[in-house]
Amino acid sequence: MIELNLGDTVVIRAGEDWPEHLFRVAYVFDDCVGGYSLTGPLAGEYGEPDFDLVLRVHASAD
Repeated sequence: MIELNLGDTVVIRAGEDWPEHLFRVAYVFDDCVGGYSLTGPLAGEYGEPDFDLVLRVHASAD
């Protein structure tokens, strides 16, 4: 599993209803992350994608 931290920008894999996009992590839960989409048609929208949707860390908050 990828280690995720608050403020990280991650790449969310494409699904049936959305393209691959960047997502800013605001919360790390037991089974998902919470935060906001930064790019694509969901930009600005809050979501809670499961960990398996996170492809990689695009930019670390450090």
